[in-house]
Amino acid sequence: MIYPHTKLPKVGTTIFSVMSQMAAEHNAINLSQGFPDFDGPSALLEAVGRYIAQGANQYAPMTGVPALREQIAQKVALLYGREVSVDHEITVTSGATEALFAAIAAVVRADDEVIIFDPAYDSYEPAIELNGAKAVRLQLQAPDFRVNWDEVSAHITDKTRLIILNSPHNPTGTTLDADDLERLAELVEGTDILLLGDEVYEHIVFDNAPHHSLLTHAQLYERSFVVSSFGKTYHTTGWKVGYCIAPPALSVELRKVHQYLTFSTSTPMQLALADIMRDEPQHVSELPAFYQHKRDLFCDLIQPSRFKFTPTSGTYFQCVDYSAISDLPDVEFCKWLIEKAGVAAIPVSVFCEAPPDIRLVRFCFAKSDETLRAAAERICAI
Repeated sequence: MIYPHTKLPKVGTTIFSVMSQMAAEHNAINLSQGFPDFDGPSALLEAVGRYIAQGANQYAPMTGVPALREQIAQKVALLYGREVSVDHEITVTSGATEALFAAIAAVVRADDEVIIFDPAYDSYEPAIELNGAKAVRLQLQAPDFRVNWDEVSAHITDKTRLIILNSPHNPTGTTLDADDLERLAELVEGTDILLLGDEVYEHIVFDNAPHHSLLTHAQLYERSFVVSSFGKTYHTTGWKVGYCIAPPALSVELRKVHQYLTFSTSTPMQLALADIMRDEPQHVSELPAFYQHKRDLFCDLIQPSRFKFTPTSGTYFQCVDYSAISDLPDVEFCKWLIEKAGVAAIPVSVFCEAPPDIRLVRFCFAKSDETLRAAAERICAI
């Protein structure tokens, strides 16, 4: 037996798989992994079947079908006031995670440093390490989890190649504001530091707040990759369709990697997404209210519980503090929660390099109202 030298010694089975498997074994309500338990719009699903029947089953263009890229450009112009080139600035990818990896691989070199913020989505660091670079992890501080820009400034060196921003932020739900973008612009001015904006929850921002995309800031966009997800927007996470918007020079480099990762993405799904963006443009403007209803319902239902929380500002995740319930570390508490309460959550410490001195777990409320009511009943019984 040959055992290869691992390139990712810190990577094992993801906590999402562990918790979902435990939930199934204990017949628990699964509020751990971040996917809806309901389908996307019926017109979208029907369009996929129609395109398959019509024979749209071969490779799409490497950059994405033109009709979809055209709709993306129109959306970006309408929502963010930025005109982007259909041919030179938009690349459709096989999920947002592929876009994130392609962007990192395209520009990060051996011995570079990449600044990320803990709690951090778990795909960032492996992609950085596979490309020979170092992740510089800065801990966002509870309870507000805002970026400390003075700390960022202190950690920028001549090796800093990339800063990854995630807004709305998974798992905490915090969002960047206009002041954050200005501070970031001041820090990177006069440098060759690039930016990667993970904006997959761009349309899930609450309380009438705007989404402050990197696309809205001219100085930032000229050095940015901005990644989005159709799976999050249209409740179709299993389709793995996303896209990246970047200036032409950055898009050229991204596409060099993309063409050798997946080359292209499912043709009938791209065509169906183009249709629904054209025919139901109101979907993205209605999405915040759709998920705010679920946030408010879930938060109201668990208010009598012993968990402490502030309603999330964005995403479809709600973090809760369990310190009034248990002194267990959060991973062990989540296992206890499944076995004793019949509800699955995700421990926040797994998103961090070093376990923070907090007791937080993350619930996903992208579920039917019936599922949320059933879960809340169990949560309140703890």
